[in-house]
This record gives sequence, C-alpha cells and structure tokens, in this order.
Amino acid sequence: MSALASPVPVPSSADGADAAVPAAGVAAAIPAIPTDAPASPVVSASVRRRARNELLAKLFAPVLGIALLLLVWQLIAKGNASIPGPGPTWQAAVTAFSDPFYQNGPNDQGIGFKIVASLGRVATGFGLAALVGIPLGFLIGRWSFLNRMTSPVISLLRPVSPLAWLPIGLLVFKGAHAAAIWTIFISSIWPMLINTAVGVQRVPADYMNVARVLNLSEWKIFTKILFPAVLPYLMTGVRLSIGTAWLVIVAAEMLTGGVGIGFWVWDEWNNLKVENILLAIIVIGVVGLLLEAALMALARRFAYE
Repeated sequence: MSALASPVPVPSSADGADAAVPAAGVAAAIPAIPTDAPASPVVSASVRRRARNELLAKLFAPVLGIALLLLVWQLIAKGNASIPGPGPTWQAAVTAFSDPFYQNGPNDQGIGFKIVASLGRVATGFGLAALVGIPLGFLIGRWSFLNRMTSPVISLLRPVSPLAWLPIGLLVFKGAHAAAIWTIFISSIWPMLINTAVGVQRVPADYMNVARVLNLSEWKIFTKILFPAVLPYLMTGVRLSIGTAWLVIVAAEMLTGGVGIGFWVWDEWNNLKVENILLAIIVIGVVGLLLEAALMALARRFAYE
C-alpha cells in the first residue's frame, strides 16, 4: 500500500479507540467554509456606520464652510455700514431673478440676458482658441524643430496681461464686442497649447517605436496613440483656459461696456448699488463653478483607461 493510502489514526467518537481512516477521508470530513458566507452582523453594522459618517462629513463640511463665510460676511457688514450683509444681498437676488429676462432697452436688460451675453462671448473666444491652440499644441509637441521655433514666441507673449491686448483688439476690430472676444482668445489659448504640447512630448518612446515598426500613418499615430495618451493633459489645459476666459470677460466688459455681467458690475458701482455688485460676484463664481464641473464631467465621459 502506498504512503498516500496508509491509514491515519484518529480518535473514535464511540469508545476512544484508534480507528483507521484514510487521509482522503480526513479531508472529506472537514466541512468546507463557504466563500459567499454572509458577513457578520457586527461587521455589516460597522461598515454601514462608517459609510454614513463619511456621507455626513461630505455634506457637513461644505455647509460648514458656507456658514463660516456668511458669518464673516455678516461681521464685516456690521462693522462697515457701506457693505451690505447677506440679508440685503438676498433681497437683491430675489428682485433680480424674479424677472431675469426683462428688456427695457439695449442697455437695460435682465440678469439672464447679461449672463447669456457674457457666456456667448466666452464660448466664441474660447472656441476659437481651442481650434487654434489644440492642433498647434500637437504639432509643437510632435516635431522638435517647430517646438524650438515657437518656444521664444510663446515665452514672450504668454506673460502679457490679458487686458493689455484689449486696446489692440479695439484698434484692429473697431468694436467692443469683437475686441472682447479677441481678448478671450489670446488669453485662453496658452494653457491649451502648452498642456497639449507637453502631453505629446511625454508620450512614452516605446509607443512611438511600435508605431514606426508597424509603419503607421500620421493619422493612425494621432488617433490610436497620441490622442488617448494626451487627453488628460488636454483636458487640464481646457479647464485652465475656460477659467481664464471667464475671468477675462468680466474685466473686458467692465472696460468696453455693453450687455454683460462685467459691465453690470461697473454700472451698479456707478449707481452705488453695492448689493447688486455682491450679487454679481456670487453669480460669477457660481457660473465659473458650473463651467468647471461641466468640463470635469466631460473629461470623465471621454477618459481613456
């Protein structure tokens, strides 16, 4: 008899005497532990409690931050009578949003028209910047000669303040609307261009070597290698650019006039309606937050894993 089949002595449940049971029988006698056994009630309660605490923390922390901001705002308003507190600003918001799309003339329109006008300028300038900056970023990152040629030009023009370009736009385009779009274009192109170029330059060399071995065309290299690898860098540049564009349009409209959220801030300052200025600041922040959230959702939607 082989060693695997030799009997193994185990205690007998009847009289305590040794009984010969095969080794395979011993293994069969041990009950198997089910892998899908339900979790202990204590463990489940602990997991649920921890999840509930995390959810409460996520909800409580933002509410606490906003409450702290309102408290500081109220204390500042109490110490300075010229600054309205949260209460008067809320009343101004109720008045403004009760009829956001009224129109009593070209320069007397509701806050809804002001926001739409500003967003239209931002969309036009930002769209033009994306059409130019993203392809140019791919070209600069793909060919080192073009990178060396454009680097000094980008380094020279990128630090220039966006509003410094506004007089050039007024001189060239002969109109405040086109000048504002030009200012958005020239100030929002740099983050997309630079981030896209850096993303192309950081594509692993092994990917490009495989493309050479397979003799892929430039279009295949772009669609199958470069674009998926560069997409995170590109979306970061887009987020930075949209934030810059929204900042610039407010300042540009304050200088050029017309219908827009920026001009509304300046107009309310001339009318000494500080509560409307504070309302405009809140609206600008909320719109900027929504734009960034929309771009983050778009980035998650088209993310390459």
